[in-house]
Amino acid sequence: MHENHRDRVKKRFLSEGLDSFEPHNVLELLLFYAIPQKDTNELAHTLIDRFGSLDRVFDAPIEDLMKVPGIKEHSATLIKMIPALARRYAIEKNKPGIALDNVDAMGSYFVSRYTGVTVETVLFLLLDNKFHVIDCVKIHEGSVNSCEITIRKLTEIAIKKQASMVVLAHNHPSGLAIPSAADLYTTQQLKAALDFLSIKFLAHILVAGENYVNILDPSTPLAYEKRY
Repeated sequence: MHENHRDRVKKRFLSEGLDSFEPHNVLELLLFYAIPQKDTNELAHTLIDRFGSLDRVFDAPIEDLMKVPGIKEHSATLIKMIPALARRYAIEKNKPGIALDNVDAMGSYFVSRYTGVTVETVLFLLLDNKFHVIDCVKIHEGSVNSCEITIRKLTEIAIKKQASMVVLAHNHPSGLAIPSAADLYTTQQLKAALDFLSIKFLAHILVAGENYVNILDPSTPLAYEKRY
């Protein structure tokens, strides 16, 4: 009966995908491959109850996952692989050479790049004169206003990569897609430096979950007086 249940769940996934699955069913199916001889339905419910939602299970530190009775290092590692695999899949689909010629395309690109990223991370996208991706460089893990993020460092990368256009991006892992005054100030300083070098600064994308805004857009919610 136990084996037949697993077969039914697997066949359901193959025929329907995951969209019709409840969150605990997704975890139940995943844990089949880490816990071969145990009913994983109850354990999946426990994980959802402990962390509150499916995404929070995947985002939980591995140490916290292993505090759940029944979750050992093998299972916790599999759980942590899921957001990392999703992000890697998105990166592979968006390899250098694709064209990102509008803000919506750039926003979608970065939403994928930040899948499962739980710390604030700064990325720098470099494009040629036809909007084709040259490279996407991780600049820093931490605030976009950190001392590690200097205008000189960014401009040197743009020149080295021979970029005609660039996009800066950072994320708010636990917040909203609303820039701080310091975010806006950094944006204006970088724009001035890139204008001097005749490198187009197309956007500064701020990502929060599935949402994003372009800080460089004047309509971004914050009064002009807070931008300086």
